[in-house]
Amino acid sequence: MAEERGDPSERTGGSDPMEDPLEDHQHTTVMVVSSLSSRLEVSVAETEKRNGKNAMNMQETFTVYLVETRPVEPLADGRQPAPDSLWRRYSEFEILRSYLLVTYPAVVVSPLPEKRAEFVWHKLSADNMDPDFVERRRVGLENFLQRVTSHPVLSHDSILYQFLTEEQGWKEAVYDTGFQDKADSRLRALSATFRVRNPDRRFVEMKHYSDELQSHTSQLLRARARVADRLYGVYKVHGNYGRVFSEWSVLEKQMGDGLQSAGHHMDAYAASIDDILEEAEHYGDQLKEYLFYAEALRAVCRKHELSQYELELACQDLLSKKQQREELATGSVRTFSLKGMTSKLFGQEAPEQREARLHLLEEQISEGEQAVEERRSECQVHVGGAWVDVQRFRQQKDRDIREALIGYALMQISMCKKGVQMWSNTKECFLKM
Repeated sequence: MAEERGDPSERTGGSDPMEDPLEDHQHTTVMVVSSLSSRLEVSVAETEKRNGKNAMNMQETFTVYLVETRPVEPLADGRQPAPDSLWRRYSEFEILRSYLLVTYPAVVVSPLPEKRAEFVWHKLSADNMDPDFVERRRVGLENFLQRVTSHPVLSHDSILYQFLTEEQGWKEAVYDTGFQDKADSRLRALSATFRVRNPDRRFVEMKHYSDELQSHTSQLLRARARVADRLYGVYKVHGNYGRVFSEWSVLEKQMGDGLQSAGHHMDAYAASIDDILEEAEHYGDQLKEYLFYAEALRAVCRKHELSQYELELACQDLLSKKQQREELATGSVRTFSLKGMTSKLFGQEAPEQREARLHLLEEQISEGEQAVEERRSECQVHVGGAWVDVQRFRQQKDRDIREALIGYALMQISMCKKGVQMWSNTKECFLKM
């Protein structure tokens, strides 16, 4: 039998010179498959605060979210069907996402909205029971469900469908899949330190990009929070103009009406910042989604590293067994080993022992070759599926961030126009004095 030369793991396409993961993707075709969202409308319609006991039998207050589903197709008589609805806690959304992460390691799974408010300006409540925060989370949970139900792979999962349509028995069904054990082993694997010799260059670059994406979005969110703080102060201090003009108007007979009207304009301007910053928070939440997406992107890259590492270990073990067979067959020892030194000191083993060892090595080599092929196939399947989903994510990200930034810019333009209009109205008041 001819000996294989070189590292078999190098034949996995680890150094395939394809396009950069985040530069040129115009020739990549993402296959579109009919998704659940084409048959079922999904929304998170409302929220409700409830009291109950937790796992420690302690009283707690929590929020539940009403998940509504409605068939897209109308009834036979043309009427829209009534929606089905059920209540879910945030922790149940967490279970669903953990299941999807474990079950579909090649998918960039959409993140959940934050559990605690981050990157907030100082006047915004960070309390997770605050009505404004709960409303923003409701919007984020609805966005999560619309992401996964429109995904070409995730949307066909039966556990996801049960989450949307069966209030009772869903948790039992998801736990019966055994995803928790897989999740624990996944966490151990992803936290382990290992070095891959022949990683796919695209995933190396994508992992670096995810770090940069997280860094830039976090910096942008911090800058936005600081701007919001400054704007809030600038707008509110205009209320001092309103107070001064109103008090001054009492003293003036000829100018009184004009001063009082100007004061009203200033008061309205000072109060308008609350609605402005509430709208700005919506754009902040859109950016936060991609801050959290960076971790999902890294998880896909880490899974590739793990698959490639296991392949390389299997290849090294196979090469070692083949080298042992060659040494045993020829009687030559190419590398130092304790068994080689023992043979020199105490003589060669009996022919029967040698044949038994050769037979055992042949069996181990056969098993090793099968293990290498299984690992290679697993690695190739993950790389192929992950790369398709990464391109889908890239197109989605480019579209969403562009829309968020344009929307934020338009909001700033509108805010400035309102400021100009306020001062124009104030000028007219002064002209009438």
